[in-house]
Amino acid sequence: MSDPERGVRGVKSAARTIELLELLASRQNRPARLRELSQALGAPRSSVYALIRTLVEHGWLRTDETGTLYSIGVRALLAGTTYLDTDPYLRIAQPHIDDLSARLDETIHFGRLERTDIVYLATKESSRYVRPFSRVGRRLPAFSTAMGKALLAERLGAEHEVPIPDPIIPLTPGTLVDRDALRRDLELTRERGYAIDNEENYVGVTCFGFALRYSSPPTDAISCSVPVANLTEDRTREIVQAMEQVRVAIERMAPVDLSAPGGI
Repeated sequence: MSDPERGVRGVKSAARTIELLELLASRQNRPARLRELSQALGAPRSSVYALIRTLVEHGWLRTDETGTLYSIGVRALLAGTTYLDTDPYLRIAQPHIDDLSARLDETIHFGRLERTDIVYLATKESSRYVRPFSRVGRRLPAFSTAMGKALLAERLGAEHEVPIPDPIIPLTPGTLVDRDALRRDLELTRERGYAIDNEENYVGVTCFGFALRYSSPPTDAISCSVPVANLTEDRTREIVQAMEQVRVAIERMAPVDLSAPGGI
């Protein structure tokens, strides 16, 4: 395994460690057994077990009382918290997110494009609808989220590849799975200036997403999630105008000469 651009050979054990951590993180609150992890990684149980024990000892993984179920450990949280605490763009966006959520009393998100997914770095919940989980650290397919579609639209017609997985797996009956239909939607998003997730990610929820253009191509975005039952033309107009104002405010305050903080 190597990086052809840098001429550096990858370290197999390091790559497998990353694959293991990402696999467990993708399972969210569902611990896994050694057999499951070995099969998913396509690696011998003995080598996966040795790796797991090392990660457990150092706090990157944790196990249950029986020692047979494994999940992400506290060290991963500490590393993630450091990332959030030191990110200059999140530091600028957070007060605007809080103010916008209070102003609209809707749920506001800040996320970053990472390959084909959106990673949620901040969420301010509406006081009217409390979710049973935190969005921070969650990753969802970019093609089905308003933030993701806003960022994918910025890559149309440019030298940058539009990162859409193949095949497209639907999350809801409203998810756009036809690539031509999705591209038309992204073209409309670019013309309109913001993306709309029409129950494509969660049934009963519409989301409006705006790319933050302080890097080229943009890698960060903000969005507003609203229950479909509460949306009217006037409410939609109010949300879009408020989101546009906040986008401009964040872009004006963001560092201008730094390279993109993440991306594909």
